Amino acid sequence: MTNINDALIVRFHEPRFHEPEHGPRLGIRRDDGNVYDITATFGTFGAWLQASTGRVEAAINDLLQAAESATSQPASRYDNAPHADRPHWLPPVDVQDVWASGVTYERSRAARQEEAIDGGDVYARVYDATRPELFFKARGPWVVGHLHEVGIRSDAVWNVPEPELTLVLNPALEVVGFCAGNDMSSRDIEGENPLYLPQAKVYTASCALGPGIRPGMHQQWPPASIHITIQRDDQTIVDDSVHTESIRRTLPELVEYLGRSNTFADGVFLMTGTGIIPPNDFTLHAGDRVTIQIDGIGTLVNTVKVV
Repeated sequence: MTNINDALIVRFHEPRFHEPEHGPRLGIRRDDGNVYDITATFGTFGAWLQASTGRVEAAINDLLQAAESATSQPASRYDNAPHADRPHWLPPVDVQDVWASGVTYERSRAARQEEAIDGGDVYARVYDATRPELFFKARGPWVVGHLHEVGIRSDAVWNVPEPELTLVLNPALEVVGFCAGNDMSSRDIEGENPLYLPQAKVYTASCALGPGIRPGMHQQWPPASIHITIQRDDQTIVDDSVHTESIRRTLPELVEYLGRSNTFADGVFLMTGTGIIPPNDFTLHAGDRVTIQIDGIGTLVNTVKVV
């Protein structure tokens, strides 16, 4: 396992961060509080991801070396809501698809059974099955980033965030790093019928990733706490956490099944399921603020809008 300085978060994406005069940029954020623009060296996140195939550790070192001669700006410069006329963060994905895993935590299995009209036997079966649940979540351009708005469906009445550790994989399905993810979900739609899963999961602004990618080669889950808070009118209404040790599936297992009869020429992001389920009487409202913090990975913050 590659160990990267705990204070370092590498942020990269073709539109990794936005500069009003230059558009999307690729960067590294160091523990000195600055962001180093490495666009001239790598061009896009996708280009770096492809070049990492078979040489992940060397590719990570390439990033660090590029930062040594790059220009920098204070990271705080980009802590703005997205707008073409001001600097802001962009999601750490460009052309890559995002996939997701389901029912990887016992709590998720129980919650799916609770919401299901028919008792949810299908969720109990998939939790114990050899084959994991995997589904398409978003195309890269659909993903929203840190300080962007996530969506809740206008035709749903029970909408929740799902905080998830997210794998970043190159075309060889080698793990190159992690980021925080929010797999937004309409529980009433999925609960009505499991075949409605795509409608409950795939819609405008339903996938958030960020704030950046924590690089490293891994064959097992990082020992990390995943924490979520939801604020409404400056009051904290949800505060919960789970540890990655509670993930039932192994990291290689999810990656291996994702790659069966499937190829990802540009690499792929894989959300690994949620172990945090808000109370059954909770639903998101427009204007809520969702904060997902994963130890050593980063903190993803989004506000909520109706789509």
